[in-house]
Amino acid sequence: MSTFDKVKQQAQQWTGKAKEAAGRVGGNEDMRNAGKRDRLEGETKETGQQAKDKAAGAVENAKERFRGRGGSR
Repeated sequence: MSTFDKVKQQAQQWTGKAKEAAGRVGGNEDMRNAGKRDRLEGETKETGQQAKDKAAGAVENAKERFRGRGGSR
């Protein structure tokens, strides 16, 4: 995951948390729900990016193992 993407996703989560808190304090259910939506969207994007990075790493490891086996024959 690039640093920029990680910061962007975390900023979205923090913004969502702030909106949730403001909505809770102010009694504004719409703002609270919007904050929850932003926070969850940021968390989902971060989790998806981590899974993507992990899969890419697994593919690269498999390629390296395959190359290693091919060279030793």
